[in-house]
Amino acid sequence: MEEVECAKCECCGLREDCTRDYILGVRSAFGGRWLCGLCSEAVRDEAARGRRTKQQRGGGLEEALRDHMAFCGNCRRSPASRVADGMRQMLRRRSNSN
Repeated sequence: MEEVECAKCECCGLREDCTRDYILGVRSAFGGRWLCGLCSEAVRDEAARGRRTKQQRGGGLEEALRDHMAFCGNCRRSPASRVADGMRQMLRRRSNSN
């Protein structure tokens, strides 16, 4: 059984228990930063939206990550509240794209 470590999201501050391999995989996908599952999905979703609308030119994932980190930085509530707000925002975006 692989050992579990605690990782803290660099966007929202939420802590998750993950395996070392999972942590390394997430960090490699996001330029060395570790993101929780919700933030990583929000960043990927935003990057995909940017590619579809052609508003982002060359920024892609890195620009979406920077924008999401700024969004999370503006929230001063607890990580649980921010997770709930992030889920609400993601669901709104998905329902508006249909």
